[in-house]
Amino acid sequence: MSTEPLRFDTKIAVLLREDLEPWQRLNVTAFLVSGLGTQVPEVIGEPYEDADGVGYLPMFRQPVLVFQGTKETLTAAHARALSRALPRAVFTGDLFTTGNDRDNRAAVRAVPTAELDLVGLSVYGPRNAVDKVLKGARMHP
Repeated sequence: MSTEPLRFDTKIAVLLREDLEPWQRLNVTAFLVSGLGTQVPEVIGEPYEDADGVGYLPMFRQPVLVFQGTKETLTAAHARALSRALPRAVFTGDLFTTGNDRDNRAAVRAVPTAELDLVGLSVYGPRNAVDKVLKGARMHP
């Protein structure tokens, strides 16, 4: 078994608007990454098992990097993710007022792309492409 650090040629990243409350940051991050494995199954590793044989669900095979930025940074990152056709998810401010998945989808569907009140964006792809999408963002503290 190799002891060398494993480097990935892809990146999973979440960009959060910097003015979110702590609970919102956690909630938005969880929602944004939840669908990635359904569309890009290779990001999911093997199931876990503890020493007593109790099984646990598989998780991402690589870290999720969390960034923050201004509303303008988020809007620019969204446009760059779209132009590169990278797998992505959005969370808008409207989703804080809905209480279910159906209403969440309807809230996003009701707003034109350029007018989305983005509070979070997740993106997956080649490291260099994701880095370009996140230009201007900084790592979440």
